[in-house]
Amino acid sequence: MSIQWFPGHMNSARRKAAESMEKVDMVIEVVDARLPQASCNPMIEQLRNARQRPCLKILNKTDMADPVATQAWIDYYNSQKGVTAVALSCKKPSDVARVPKLAMQVAPHRGTALKPLRMMIMGIPNVGKSTLMNALLKKRVAAVGDEPAVTKTQQRLYLGNNMVLTDTPGMLWPKIEHPSDGLMLAASHAVGSNALIEEEVATFLADLLLQRYPQLLKARYGFNPEGMDGVAVVEGVAAKRGFRLKGGDYDFEKAAHTFLQDYRSGALGRITLETPASRAELLATYRSTDNPDALPAEDEEDEEEDYDWRNAPDHRERKD
Repeated sequence: MSIQWFPGHMNSARRKAAESMEKVDMVIEVVDARLPQASCNPMIEQLRNARQRPCLKILNKTDMADPVATQAWIDYYNSQKGVTAVALSCKKPSDVARVPKLAMQVAPHRGTALKPLRMMIMGIPNVGKSTLMNALLKKRVAAVGDEPAVTKTQQRLYLGNNMVLTDTPGMLWPKIEHPSDGLMLAASHAVGSNALIEEEVATFLADLLLQRYPQLLKARYGFNPEGMDGVAVVEGVAAKRGFRLKGGDYDFEKAAHTFLQDYRSGALGRITLETPASRAELLATYRSTDNPDALPAEDEEDEEEDYDWRNAPDHRERKD
């Protein structure tokens, strides 16, 4: 299943962000700590690099992510030029209180009343940008919801006398290249429900957890996952929760929804869907198998940098 979701307001938001990038000093990019690279929007990196803006990359929802994997990602991002990475939970005031100081370290040449530090908060839908904004300003200035793409317009707000925040709508990108990225994003609720089939997403997630966290499945649902596949896991959830249709068959749709909610809420435990090592393996597999004529990694990255996302075609919302 290939998942693509790029509603019209995201195209407008992309163009507005490109215009505003000239007037900010740095970018605060919020990603989901459970799938850090899959939840990185390549448009954001392209836009900020075009203006040579440094980035404070916040791995949010770290309280729901595997701490060992999170540290691996922090090390990975901190090795990149112009990037400072930190793991935190935007729902914890003590974590959010660290952000202004970290931002000042990223752009030390700004941050006075005469030259306030101008920051743009960016990220994909449902990673916690609005929660971060509200926590930083200690008041509700951005709508927060359980559905992706709640914020649809840009707004500019002051944090004290020496900082200015620009909040942007959550943006995906016109084409999600790797199907597994789309499925991870869908599992983590970054994609609109009209662009996915929950049963397929739940089966993908179950297969992934069987490989990496089988003990969490056993602890949550009480069955032995050995020898199961993703479909069997979802059916096991239906059996344990008593989800049956008239006639006695398992209610697979309801079980899939429950399974996804357990993951999204953290009820399954601390889970990370990808690591730097698994990401490298995915890209290597893609280059050698799915796309044998692909460029080497370094050339592929250069080609992506040359592509101007600001002038990319407008891909409207697509239903699968």
